[in-house]
Amino acid sequence: MNPVQVEQEVRRWIEVFVVGEGLCPFAARPLQQGLVRISVCAANDDDGIYRHVLGELDHLLNTPVGKLETTVVAVPQGLASFDDYLDMLAVLQDSLEQLGLEGVFQVASFHPRYVFEGTADDDLTNYTNRSPYPLFHLLREESLSAALQGYPEPEKIPQRNQSRMRELGLEGVMQIFISASSVQD
Repeated sequence: MNPVQVEQEVRRWIEVFVVGEGLCPFAARPLQQGLVRISVCAANDDDGIYRHVLGELDHLLNTPVGKLETTVVAVPQGLASFDDYLDMLAVLQDSLEQLGLEGVFQVASFHPRYVFEGTADDDLTNYTNRSPYPLFHLLREESLSAALQGYPEPEKIPQRNQSRMRELGLEGVMQIFISASSVQD
C-alpha cells in the first residue's frame, strides 16, 4: 500500500465523481478551499481501523472548522467485505453516541461494493455510494446544517443522484470511475 497514491486516488475520485457529477452539491467549496483531509488508514484489522477513525474524529474535533471542515478516512487494506464494513460503520455510529458526539458528527459511508438495502448488487443506483476504497466520511453536523439551509429541496438529492447514475448507464459510470482512478501528475 502506498498511502500517497491512495490519498491521490481518493482525492481524484472526489473531484471527478463526487464533485464532477454533482453527487454532493456541498463538496466543491471545502475541497477547493483545502478544508478536506484525506487520511489513509494502514490498519487491516478492526481494532486498528477503529482506533484510526477515532483518532481522526479527535483531530477533527480539535481543529477549527476554518482550518478543517471534514475528513475522509480511506481503508485500503481492510473491510473488503461490505458486510464487515457495515459492521464497522455500526460500531462507529454507536461510538459517536457513547462519546456524546451524536449531533456533532455523522459518518457518511462509501465502499467499492456498496449495495443499498432493497436493491440488487448490479443496480446502478448503488454507484452513488461506491468508491475506490472503503471510506468513512466524517462530517461536522454544523457544516452540513449550514450547507443545507441555502439549498433548495435537499431531500431530493438522493433521487437526483440515482437518476444521474441511470442516465449515465453502466458504461458511462465505468468510464468516470476509470478516469477518476487514474491519478494525474
